[in-house]
Amino acid sequence: MHETETADGKRKSSKTPDFEIGGKKVAPGTRKIVDIPISLLSNHTPVNLTVNVVHGNRPGPVLFVSGAVHGDEIVGVEVIRRVLKSPALRGMRGTLLAVPVVNAFGFLNHTRYLPDRRDLNRCFPGHARGSLAAQLAHLFLSEIVERSDFGIDLHSAAVNRVNLPQIRVNEDDPAIMEYAEAFGAPIILTSPLREGSLRQAGRESNVPILLFEAGEGLRFDEMSIRAGVSGVLRVMRKLGMTSQRAVREPRAPAFKSSNSHWLRAPVGGLLRTFKLAGEFVHAGDVVAAVADPFGQTDEEVTSREDGLIIGRTNLPIVNQGDALFHIASIKRPSELQERMDAIETHLQSDPLLDEDEII
Repeated sequence: MHETETADGKRKSSKTPDFEIGGKKVAPGTRKIVDIPISLLSNHTPVNLTVNVVHGNRPGPVLFVSGAVHGDEIVGVEVIRRVLKSPALRGMRGTLLAVPVVNAFGFLNHTRYLPDRRDLNRCFPGHARGSLAAQLAHLFLSEIVERSDFGIDLHSAAVNRVNLPQIRVNEDDPAIMEYAEAFGAPIILTSPLREGSLRQAGRESNVPILLFEAGEGLRFDEMSIRAGVSGVLRVMRKLGMTSQRAVREPRAPAFKSSNSHWLRAPVGGLLRTFKLAGEFVHAGDVVAAVADPFGQTDEEVTSREDGLIIGRTNLPIVNQGDALFHIASIKRPSELQERMDAIETHLQSDPLLDEDEII
């Protein structure tokens, strides 16, 4: 039990215990950055899994928010930085475990992978005596995920691709859908769990995890960042960690899709795209064209069905079979544009995200 000083100078007892992590104790109503050792680099420089622990004065759930599981996905790093500066955290219940950079190796080298060329998000649950990727996966799972009641894992598209802000959830987990809807991203995509992924490991540990995809690797995208910040704070409100007044409801519900597909380059050449992420396409619409450098051929790329573009390539030079557009099937396309406009307006006008708060 701890004593804290109130505004009138009196002492009062707190029943909330310290939060212990990485051999450190974090007192109620305080924050602490905790370094959990991972390894030493070849030049003897230590590398840590660093977590910012925000421990509320009052009891509540433990939420982890993670970024840069893939080291080049930096949108999530900025989302977490802004969440930690948000006034909505004042008087917070429970505990927030904010890990902006999980894969420090990839982050430092501007790459998706670890030094052993493994994808960390295919190495869970990992092993304490396995490869470097397996050891990091094991450490993150045991120290962060298994200490939590809920998680949000922040991702971006690969380098030279861009994703529309979207939430991905398990298709057979209706309980988590309420939190996906609360997040307020433009689209919720149900997708199967992948072997070795953090989402799968979370399910096996009984920790629900939302996966947020937005923006592009090694690039900041303001709308994607704002969608991430607003979404994390809304989930915190849904969990009862922040007050109802601190964060607004999304103005329009997200679209849901259980089916998506990629349009691929029919030939190699120079790509000219006619549609952006977030635009709706009808079956038969021409979304791009691929031409050879000499101007002899020009082959159109057409949409196979109605849907919303949730991802696309940014590269104008393509090979045959390259993924060009990621399209999610939408059942009620007539409502799409109005609701997409409402979501964009909401993100632009959110009072929690004005210029004074994001610098």
